[in-house]
Amino acid sequence: MVQGHVDGVGVIERIEASSAQHTFHFRVPGELAEMLIEKGSVAVDGISLTVATLKGDSFSVAVIPHTLEVTTLGDRRVGERVNIEVDMIGKWVRRFLVGKKEGLTMEKLREAGFE
Repeated sequence: MVQGHVDGVGVIERIEASSAQHTFHFRVPGELAEMLIEKGSVAVDGISLTVATLKGDSFSVAVIPHTLEVTTLGDRRVGERVNIEVDMIGKWVRRFLVGKKEGLTMEKLREAGFE
């Protein structure tokens, strides 16, 4: 779930091209990386994509040829900066955890209905 708001800026680290897809690898600030999950949503320059891999402060997305043709991603190069928006759920989870001085506990999870 992304809404079109910029949360930060990332840098294109690497682009792997094949006939089936292009895999873009990005580096982002740690506070953004903390809110990303594999197979979760991320927007790159306003283009809603799915996180393919996540490692430390880097993540990748797989982009099909059609998406390259109809978006600005087809013109992007290694080293360029891009706008990043993380998934709304990640933002809410982070806000919940940061707002609690005592952190998340098993008791709190049970109180919220998780067992």
